[in-house]
Amino acid sequence: MIESILGGLFIMCMRIFDVSIGTVRTIMVVQGRKYLAGFFGAIEVLIWILAIRYIFQNLDQIPNIIGYSLGFGLGNILGITIEQKIGLGYIQLNIISKNHHQEIAKSLREQRFGVTEIKGEGSSGEVIILVVIIPRKIQSKIIKSIEQIDNHSFITVQHSLPYRGFIHGARK
Repeated sequence: MIESILGGLFIMCMRIFDVSIGTVRTIMVVQGRKYLAGFFGAIEVLIWILAIRYIFQNLDQIPNIIGYSLGFGLGNILGITIEQKIGLGYIQLNIISKNHHQEIAKSLREQRFGVTEIKGEGSSGEVIILVVIIPRKIQSKIIKSIEQIDNHSFITVQHSLPYRGFIHGARK
């Protein structure tokens, strides 16, 4: 009985590792980081093969199947958590503030970020849309600084893959 439970835990741990690595690998693919994606993919598949081999050798053990399932679910949670902590790449913030767009733009520029102001038309009239590209790892910090100025501002976040131009963080 103990062997069966330990086998299930072993498989669960293997799945947590390979699914977590797979989540990070997927982000690397989306961001066009092909060499890192390939490296993570090789490790992911190696761990998966070892786990699945163990399962097929012990297919009659229910704890193995439960461990496989739990490991997959927990691996997704851990992989997303790791990816959020690493915060690779860039994001584009689109900010609409009814009355405080100038203060928000000034604050972002003081933090040495480029801000583009675009005139738009909303249901209540003219609005200014502020567009800023920032490293993803500082997203929370920047959004908090915007909310300190206007906690009713409308903010959208989009993945951004810079193509050309200066985008290497705050200018000096």
